[in-house]
Order: sequence, then C-alpha cells, then structure tokens
Amino acid sequence: MVSVGKRKIAAPSPHPETEEYWRAAAAGRLLLKRCLACGEPHHYPRAICPFCLSADTTWIEASGRGRIYSYSTMGVAEAAYTLAYVTLEEGVTMLTNIVDCAECELRVGLQVKVVFEPCDGGQPVPMFAPA
Repeated sequence: MVSVGKRKIAAPSPHPETEEYWRAAAAGRLLLKRCLACGEPHHYPRAICPFCLSADTTWIEASGRGRIYSYSTMGVAEAAYTLAYVTLEEGVTMLTNIVDCAECELRVGLQVKVVFEPCDGGQPVPMFAPA
C-alpha cells in the first residue's frame, strides 16, 4: 500500500462506466470524457454530460498538464499531504493529490503534470507533481 505522506490511498471501485478510465490509468494515460453534443470535456468521467445531459460522449486522452487552481496541505512533517484542484489544459478541473513537491514550493498557478501512483491493491491513481 502506498501512502501520500502517511495517508493511505484506497483502491478505486471501478464500475462499467469507468472501467476504460482505470485501464488507461494502469497504462499511464489520463482520460477525460468529451460530449459530442455540446463539445464540453468533463471529469470525473461519466456517460451523461453534466453540461447538456447528452449521452453522446466519447473518451479523449488528456495532455496530463495543468496548473494548481487551489490547494490545502493537511497534517505536519512526514504525515503531511496536499490535496489540490488542478485545472488541466483541456479546461476541466479535478480534485487530486500533489506529490513529490515540498510544501514551500506549492503555489496557485504552479505548473504540474500527471503521475500515476499505486494505491492499495496496486491500481495506479492519477496524481500530480511539479512539471
């Protein structure tokens, strides 16, 4: 089991709607959904577009690059971990963990890139590190 700081990351519970997302994560690729009706990308991937409610969605591969929109560091010393909202180049904002970054380096607007860290059970989970 891998931890972020001392925090353990639980294994995801994929279901048919997200199986492709987790297969891609296992291969080191970050996927998003894009609505073919309104053109909007969205995350967390789901079959129905949250913008126009169309079921006409498709998978797209994200660049994996973005910027920290907001963040919060919890805990102290080796038990500290950072959660952040990262806005990807594609325009979606996702809640994630920031790894491999000293707290003093964190700032809103910091460029980050996706990395995949194994969780309990070994499934890689997308997290972000400084680019």
